Amino acid sequence: MTEVSISTPHHLLKGYVATPRGEGPWPGVIVLHDIFGLTDVTRGHADWLAREGYLAVALDLFSWGGRLRCIRALMAGLSARKGPVFDDVDAVRQWLEGREDCTGKTGVIGFCVTGSFAILLAAGHGFSASAPNYGPVPNDIDAIMDGACPVVAGYGGRDRRLKGAAARLKGALERNNIEHDVKEYPDAGHSFLDDHKGLIGVLGVVIGATYKDKDAADARGRIQAFFARHLA
Repeated sequence: MTEVSISTPHHLLKGYVATPRGEGPWPGVIVLHDIFGLTDVTRGHADWLAREGYLAVALDLFSWGGRLRCIRALMAGLSARKGPVFDDVDAVRQWLEGREDCTGKTGVIGFCVTGSFAILLAAGHGFSASAPNYGPVPNDIDAIMDGACPVVAGYGGRDRRLKGAAARLKGALERNNIEHDVKEYPDAGHSFLDDHKGLIGVLGVVIGATYKDKDAADARGRIQAFFARHLA
């Protein structure tokens, strides 16, 4: 596992690369962190993807400036659906695909706010599969999914802020004839894939965002199987 710095047209971004055992090349996956940044939880997502045979880079979107400034830039970019944050991911995808140990096929996975980012990246950004997890679904989701890559997604049935999001995403994918696997876990809340500890974990309990080991295991299995079909 390696810490790296990657140049983009706008920034020098830090990242964490998790490499599978054995000989490559392997398909690549860009791992996008939640609002808390590149924590051990996000590195853990890259690690389990590497164990499944994917060259995973967990990108630190907040490493080019102060945290608040980076968060504002992320939210502004997602609202505008263009700008430096999209250019950064496009550049990292090209960097990943250009590595000798990458097959040239890549996917993207996101969580919470970057779950929404992964939805926006599904069309027109060169990915072969996208895995948004508990990401807000835009109102014009049908238009966004026009020409999208295959999508595998997970939502919590007890996530009050995203009530109906799974059904809306699934409906848009069906209407656009995009291959997909969208599942809502009835007993899970927000961030059920993120096993945060300490203060972040306590905050999660307060807002109803807690890790759910059984549902997390199922979601990881679905993502792995979906990526195997579309990235291998």
